[in-house]
Amino acid sequence: MNENRIVLTRRDFVRGTVAGVLSASLPGAAAQQRRAARAATVILVRDQKVMSAANQVDVRVLRQMLKDTLLQVTGKPSERDAWLSLVKPDDIVGLVPTPHLNPTHKELVDAVRSSLVEAGIPSANIRGAQGGPDQAKACTALVPLPALKAHWLTGIGTVLKNYILYSGEPSRYHDENNAKLGAIWNMPHVKGKTRLVLVDALRPLCDKGPQPDPRYMWNYGGLIAGTDPVAVEAVCLKIITEKRQALRGEPWPLSPPPLCVAAADETYGLGTSRLSEIKIVRYGWNQDSLV
Repeated sequence: MNENRIVLTRRDFVRGTVAGVLSASLPGAAAQQRRAARAATVILVRDQKVMSAANQVDVRVLRQMLKDTLLQVTGKPSERDAWLSLVKPDDIVGLVPTPHLNPTHKELVDAVRSSLVEAGIPSANIRGAQGGPDQAKACTALVPLPALKAHWLTGIGTVLKNYILYSGEPSRYHDENNAKLGAIWNMPHVKGKTRLVLVDALRPLCDKGPQPDPRYMWNYGGLIAGTDPVAVEAVCLKIITEKRQALRGEPWPLSPPPLCVAAADETYGLGTSRLSEIKIVRYGWNQDSLV
């Protein structure tokens, strides 16, 4: 039997002990548990007008939300200054949206591209970078643009899973092996390239993902962003978890458990997964924020 095999019960997850169970199950657990406290800020910008009753995106509202998000993340006075604090004009900037099955809204990808060009990044230096390892190798900067969703193979299929194709072997990171998703972010062709994490939370999916299922989708009208990918994922996980509980009226754990979030922190050192260490800055519409 593999001594590092992680066995997690429904009760473990419901009680919120994923991080403890995971850290006790992986090599170097004692050192991980003693890690220094970290701090991160995650920006949540929402507007109830960004999605119509027919689930169409209001591009004008979305563009303002993007501007607000960039200013809040960077503290800069303009959209241009915000981008130039994250990327350089000579960077090859790879945009990494969710490609299919409940994909990132095209309107968001287009808005990010236009905003970068207006900030002085040459259009030729901006490319779609969702794909295999060569896509990441060709870029000097990455901006993941995942859609917020649950996933039947990894629990949550948002930030950390967004780079799964960069591994070259995505099937190795499914089920309980989703705990290893953080390792992809430390691969040489990926490490250090992520400049901003921007999550499409306009219309999330809280179960049965990645296939869209209207029963578990709702107009949240949000963008979630930060420079700590684990902190952004932790906030995304909180929103999904709270929405699932609201639908059922009781705890409804994700299956498989999203072990990747705690592991990205405790094992791979990518950022903080602990909500107690995350400052959430809310901007705009706050009703039913779930976090």
